Amino acid sequence: QIESVLDPTLPLIACDENGKNFSSTEFTSKLEDLSNTYGGTFQFLIGGADGIPKSILDNAHLKISFGMMTWPHIFARIMLLEQLYRAQTIYNNHPYHRE
Repeated sequence: QIESVLDPTLPLIACDENGKNFSSTEFTSKLEDLSNTYGGTFQFLIGGADGIPKSILDNAHLKISFGMMTWPHIFARIMLLEQLYRAQTIYNNHPYHRE
């Protein structure tokens, strides 16, 4: 059961097809807000073939989507890692991200 490995003390960011689409700068801002409220550690959950159970989604601090298309789990991981890296560069005013 996935609930058994989630830490209830950490903010949960769920990657779900019904989540919100954010620009990279909006995503960075949301991470910064969560960090200011809960500290700098997050947990991310990428839904499987059947998605994320509603009981978990209802308790997620943020629900994000990578768009309307269906992506293999490995691609979703890569896209999440890229956005986390990009968010870090935006936060640190590094020139990696361009608008």
